[in-house]
Amino acid sequence: MRNGKVALVTGAGGFIGHHLVKYLVEHGYVVRGVDLKNPEYEDTSADEFMIADLRDYKQCLRVTKKIDEVYHLAADMGGIGYISAFHAEITINNTLINAHTLQAARSNGIKRFLFSSSACVYPQHLQRAPDVVPLREEDAFPADPEEGYGLEKLYTEKLCQYFTEDWQFPTRVVRFHNVYGPLGTYDGGREKAPAAISRKIAALNSGDELPIWGDGKQTRSFMYIDDCVEGIHRIMRSDHASPLNLGTDELVTVDELVDIIATIAGKLVIKRHDTSKPQGVRGRNSDNSRLRTVLGWEPKTPLRQGLIPTYRWIAERVKNERHFSGIAAE
Repeated sequence: MRNGKVALVTGAGGFIGHHLVKYLVEHGYVVRGVDLKNPEYEDTSADEFMIADLRDYKQCLRVTKKIDEVYHLAADMGGIGYISAFHAEITINNTLINAHTLQAARSNGIKRFLFSSSACVYPQHLQRAPDVVPLREEDAFPADPEEGYGLEKLYTEKLCQYFTEDWQFPTRVVRFHNVYGPLGTYDGGREKAPAAISRKIAALNSGDELPIWGDGKQTRSFMYIDDCVEGIHRIMRSDHASPLNLGTDELVTVDELVDIIATIAGKLVIKRHDTSKPQGVRGRNSDNSRLRTVLGWEPKTPLRQGLIPTYRWIAERVKNERHFSGIAAE
């Protein structure tokens, strides 16, 4: 049953946006999805889907008309290889997208606006050891974020704060920590570690070498997509305007991530580390203390459990691609 609220999801053709649209529709919203492109892997669940370039302010004004809530996920983004290589392009694209969407939402009288930030805002000097201390929201300052992508995310967090303080425009800010799951980008250079490793293992025969970026000892925590979209909705409904971490605190090394996926695949892989490739920070983990206090909730899907449907979805696509190209699949 519809609840009468009309939500806009920007970036609705992307991974998180696609799942969020489906979640909101299932929870009674009328949803308008917006993206630069159509969804890549499945048809959208949105009641209306619009193609728009949100770097253009006039298009932002058009897509935010007659909307109650904006879930702003649109961004030029990717894995560590991509965000390390295109600082200028990423920064200018996202600065235009974020500032124009935020201003258009205010001009059109939006009731609530949620901005999707990133753990990349956290200072690099706090992430130099694999056994990293979980990052708290207040650790973002003094600032030393990831170049390009992290810097523009941190800037837009402050812009949301200023819109709230100066103009009483209600904003929410969520800092994502490494989201994964089915329908995520798994090739082409923009994929994150769980998807990239799943794709590589799916394409290997048991006993083959697996190339790994870095020495395998760098650590991360990963959040399953179902927890992510539930958390987004809970944060939007909350009265908490300051940034909130949204992730898990289940810390694993990249080598451990490889071992989990290889076990799911039922394959033996020989790790071959390449320290010439981008590795990102040595360690990053989410402190969920404030999330638990504000929401009385936190993501609960264990990494091994979430990787099973993720790997199977990617493996099926890799198998179909190999079959289509005439390569014999295992």
